[in-house]
Amino acid sequence: MSIFSNRADAAADEAADYIRATLELLGDKDPFEVLEELADKLEEMATSHASKLDIPEKPGKWSAKEVMLHMADSELVWGWRLRLIVGHDKPQITGYDQDLWAKRLHYTDEDLDLALQRIRVLRASNLQLIRSLSPEQLARTGVHTERGEESVEHMIKLYAGHDLVHRQQIERILSNV
Repeated sequence: MSIFSNRADAAADEAADYIRATLELLGDKDPFEVLEELADKLEEMATSHASKLDIPEKPGKWSAKEVMLHMADSELVWGWRLRLIVGHDKPQITGYDQDLWAKRLHYTDEDLDLALQRIRVLRASNLQLIRSLSPEQLARTGVHTERGEESVEHMIKLYAGHDLVHRQQIERILSNV
């Protein structure tokens, strides 16, 4: 099982490995540059592979479209988490079951164009917020229920790595279907 599978039933046990691998994937790349390019990259992939977007890589696995919809929801979650940490003192940050969200929020039926617009708008808003933060605000922390204490600065790197994880996943799916 890949450490990037992020299974809800093992999230707490696999958190350290997930964080390490995600940050290693980011490496010395500028997280702000990675975060800035997401919307354009996803739109390029969606446009150039439109006929393949709904095809899952394997039975029981997500399609490229479902990964993109997960990224739209992740952007919403990240924005909430950022604002919670900046606005409150050491708030609890809850995890969520991404597979349940995909199923119960009907990712297979959702409009991809709308999700891509959501990513673009939410990402721009989240980038505007984090660019406006002081060093003290970047150091503020929340306590993630699965991963423990996380600062805003750490979350910026983690979400940039998350982008790269899923961009690679989408590329792999599209090359295998």
